[in-house]
Amino acid sequence: APLAAPPAPAAPPVPWTVGNRGGKLTLGGQDAGGEVLYVPPSPGSLVEIAGKTYRGGVLLRAVSGGVQGINVVDVEDYLRGVVPAEMPASWPAAALAAQAVIARTYVSARINPALPYDTCATESCQVYRGVPAEKVGTDTAIGATAGQVLAYGGKPAQTYFSSDSGGHTASSEEVWGRGIPYLVAQPDPHSAGSPRARWRVEATAAKVQAAAERFRLRVGTVRSVGVGLTSASGRVLEVTLTGSAGTGRLSGLQAGDFVRALGAHSTRVRLGGSVGPGPLVLEGAGAGHGVGLSQYGALGMARAGADHRRILSFYYPGTTLELLADAPGERGRPVFAAAGVSHAE
Repeated sequence: APLAAPPAPAAPPVPWTVGNRGGKLTLGGQDAGGEVLYVPPSPGSLVEIAGKTYRGGVLLRAVSGGVQGINVVDVEDYLRGVVPAEMPASWPAAALAAQAVIARTYVSARINPALPYDTCATESCQVYRGVPAEKVGTDTAIGATAGQVLAYGGKPAQTYFSSDSGGHTASSEEVWGRGIPYLVAQPDPHSAGSPRARWRVEATAAKVQAAAERFRLRVGTVRSVGVGLTSASGRVLEVTLTGSAGTGRLSGLQAGDFVRALGAHSTRVRLGGSVGPGPLVLEGAGAGHGVGLSQYGALGMARAGADHRRILSFYYPGTTLELLADAPGERGRPVFAAAGVSHAE
């Protein structure tokens, strides 16, 4: 039989050195002719931006004396660099599928052609690490849920998530002061076995004092810290500090921020009381804000045999699982291919 010719070697990448001179882009030190350079994506295309490899193309903009690199990429390819950065790819398929759906929903809700880019690549949005992060397990989960997003009232849902609810999810209202019907406080027996399921940290008197001053509590030398109010999920809503010059209180979001400043991994915490000469003891459960999906809860449900629909239904009650259409929506909003393609049950 005739021998097949070996495949042609891939073309070596073409490096671009792009700069900003007087608000205009330069290419290899030469004027590039404007403020924007665009290399559109093509099937299988890769682009390296600042030493990191991504799928798709790139849009370069002259911004504030520098160059902004924007990866232009298909949502499904984008997810390949997101999901393994947010959840271990070795976890069960159902947990990975749930994470893929909420990641797709998150970015779908933020598509806006009026802005230079839709989402950032850090923890402020979703962590996106590109091609080096891709794993077989997460690629499979993304493919198995292709196009699926959570919806509520005809719009993509707000798919917040945290590492571990500590045994009880939090409502969006208690954490951020904004009630969302499907982000409710409820017992979460599935979220167990995480490294932060139960924890204990100690805050020195100096750390407590620094936190009090940071929050502008003029109580003198802090002598004790107590929790005045807790939410339905057991999270701190009010903190009282007593010091040599009086008493001060923090409530709502500030109360939660204060205990986190002391080193708490979540606001589902109890405080030891007195400060000095020994440390203030904080004992708590879970990690993160506790709103929406608990990743360790998804792990527990998946290990118990639940599929991703059941996981999503538990953590986002009242939402439905929909399919995105290819056509862009009005003002860049996503369009669902059909209503109620599959309920998250």
